[in-house]
Amino acid sequence: MQIEPQLTDAAVLEELGHRLKRTRLQRNQTQLRLAEEAGISLATVRNLEDGKPSQLVTLIRVLRVLGMLGGLERAVPEPPPSPVEELRLRGRERRRASSPRSEQ
Repeated sequence: MQIEPQLTDAAVLEELGHRLKRTRLQRNQTQLRLAEEAGISLATVRNLEDGKPSQLVTLIRVLRVLGMLGGLERAVPEPPPSPVEELRLRGRERRRASSPRSEQ
């Protein structure tokens, strides 16, 4: 299922839970082992996979263990600098190379 804006929060949580479960199973990892490596309880892993609400730190820990934390960078990229910020940064750009200094 595609995660689209018209989906309810519950539907998005359920889809994320299914995806995490499929990824865990593809990596041949038990819920218990995932919980231990993430430092969370087994019940928390079950709740997350069932699409129940959880804390963001829980998702971060699970994504880290599953090697998927980089996905957050794509999901929430660093915003580009504002035009004012770009102008300020441009003023600091190096415009020419200096000649080598001779040793005396």
